[in-house]
Amino acid sequence: MSDSTVEYSLPGETMQISLEISKIARIDFASGRSQTFDTGAAAGTSAGPQTSQVIENAPMKTNTIAVLPIPYVNSDNLQSSEDMAKFAQNDIYNKLIDKSSNIFPLTVQDLRVTNSLLHKAGINSANIDDTPIEDLQKILGVDNIVAAKISYTITEGQTTSTYNSGSAKVNDSYTKAKTNNSSVTTANTQVYYHYTVYFDMYKNGTKIYTQTRKPFLNLKDSWIDSITYLLKRSPIYVK
Repeated sequence: MSDSTVEYSLPGETMQISLEISKIARIDFASGRSQTFDTGAAAGTSAGPQTSQVIENAPMKTNTIAVLPIPYVNSDNLQSSEDMAKFAQNDIYNKLIDKSSNIFPLTVQDLRVTNSLLHKAGINSANIDDTPIEDLQKILGVDNIVAAKISYTITEGQTTSTYNSGSAKVNDSYTKAKTNNSSVTTANTQVYYHYTVYFDMYKNGTKIYTQTRKPFLNLKDSWIDSITYLLKRSPIYVK
């Protein structure tokens, strides 16, 4: 970048492209930082950059672990749920807090702090996978990170149940009986959730643990069991 132009290459290409700064409104860097420019400058004049530091590196706190928002994605239509992403994040956070003695000497960063710093950097569950772990650690000021993802599909199946009832009438001679039987069959639609849970842990930018697990049951909340299982078998968890 010079005072008047920006040179860049497209991914996978070596050819340099030069663009006048007067034609640029904003540059979004891979680290998450953004730089804006004065697009109202007169043509042919140099428009000085107006830097907007969206991301500020938080002070590093050693032996601290942060739980990222957990993308919760329907793999059939790629729709994600921000509410479920926060719910899953909160679930892991509470498990770590409840078992703080099992992860000593690590301290869990408060969720409000984590989500506030990510929000300031323009990062949420929808784009968090596109941000390098090294940048996330700098943004959050932690040396340990839990990064997970929940992918699922939904299928439906039919179940039937039958209810039988009957009555008997005995005549005066006690030799013959008349029986009236009836049965009712009902059909129900059962919804099945097929989850895949991806679970990663990082320390100082290096992946120290990665596992994938599918729950045994196909219930709506069965992903929680997989999260618990993987967390207890992670390298930070001491029994």
